Amino acid sequence: MATILIVEDDPLLLDALTGQLQQLEFEVRTAGSVAEGQSVLQAQAVDGIILDLGLPGADGMELLTWARAQIAGLPVLILTARDGVDDRILGLNAGADDYITKPFNMQELQARLQAMLRRARQPAFTQASSAAGGPSSTIGPLVLDHASQTAHLQGERLDLTQREWELLELLVNRCGEVVTRDDVLAAWRASPPEPGQSTAAPLNSNALEVYVHRLRRKLDATNLNIRNIRGLGYMLNKP
Repeated sequence: MATILIVEDDPLLLDALTGQLQQLEFEVRTAGSVAEGQSVLQAQAVDGIILDLGLPGADGMELLTWARAQIAGLPVLILTARDGVDDRILGLNAGADDYITKPFNMQELQARLQAMLRRARQPAFTQASSAAGGPSSTIGPLVLDHASQTAHLQGERLDLTQREWELLELLVNRCGEVVTRDDVLAAWRASPPEPGQSTAAPLNSNALEVYVHRLRRKLDATNLNIRNIRGLGYMLNKP
């Protein structure tokens, strides 16, 4: 039986989530603030977190950052009223495994939570510590060191531009899920331009296709495949 920590300051929503998850035979722990969430995580092991960002006293992003530093590989699903693309990118880049905005569909939340927990249990996708002490992601023969922003494929370092790294990191963080074109373009716009690239250089779907093509060529010798999901975006298939 999996144990889920819900960090939410709305008592009505907290009760509803707790009841729904208990019906699915989850064990549930609750917290109403960042400090309470840290206390729960220090006291016992949990299998995943449902995390609100708009918490009293301190922002939920602080708990996400703290949890990522303390507990490698702990699955985190952000559940928040912050629905901007920049907010989603910030949360996912900070280490969240999924991001759902309020109001939400309870069945979708349950499905995403269960999918997140399944991914965390799969040996092909693990969180470990890199030699530099930062978190890393491993999918088959591909290893990403998020701290140094480097990737190794079958033991050999990949030569990646900044934009290629950002695209690959998004695809790996959401392996098996669709990454929309808007998500990628928003991540690019939120970061500085590549060395030698003008700030006026276009960031659009045509440019994205070029970078996807480059990444596919660099992963071509493996069983890692970047699929084009028509009308939506891209998905990195699980090995």
